[in-house]
Amino acid sequence: MWLLRPPGVYRPQADTWLLAQTLRDAGIPFGARVLDMCTGTGALAIAAAGVGAGHITAVDISRRAALTTRFNTRVRRLPVRVERRDALTLPAHRQFDVILANPPYVPSPRQELPRSGPARAWDAARDGRALLDPLCANAPGMLADGGMLLIVHSDVCGVETTVDLLRGGGLKAAVVARRTVPFGPVMKRRIALLEDRGVIRAGQREEELVVIRGDRRDPTP
Repeated sequence: MWLLRPPGVYRPQADTWLLAQTLRDAGIPFGARVLDMCTGTGALAIAAAGVGAGHITAVDISRRAALTTRFNTRVRRLPVRVERRDALTLPAHRQFDVILANPPYVPSPRQELPRSGPARAWDAARDGRALLDPLCANAPGMLADGGMLLIVHSDVCGVETTVDLLRGGGLKAAVVARRTVPFGPVMKRRIALLEDRGVIRAGQREEELVVIRGDRRDPTP
């Protein structure tokens, strides 16, 4: 897939494509309302359009990412609504049939999130969960009845934690896709840090990417 990807915007890679494939395998309803959180280049919004989504909203806090998504979707003449904002601040009345999320999840030397720069696309504080945890807390309320959340992240930041949080929010949650990949450039630079924290084993040079699906059950009649 050709995509404009200017400097400072997250480049679609293994986690993006694993989530896109999982979306295709899920078989979403035709015309589904889809939210693509942390959209980056808009790759997942484009994938959602390709499997029959009817109303797609793509959100990113980065101005550059929002402009990039707007270009990549308009050049394909896709009816995608692009918003520059924190997706977790969407009004409560806006609900979706499908939520796609590829948030920053790389553990960082710093406790705080970066306010600007390329690292904002991957740094997620010391445990990698600065965005995952609030996303898990808010997602159940953003899903319509019978809706589905698909979220991708690395095993270095706690797969069971995500599953447990989603279940605690009332979703039926489980890992539905896995892929082991070599460390990318950012992870390679942080090997010593991650080993010191016990996040990875000594000599480990791979991580497992997982897609976790959370389903909001239809209310009991």
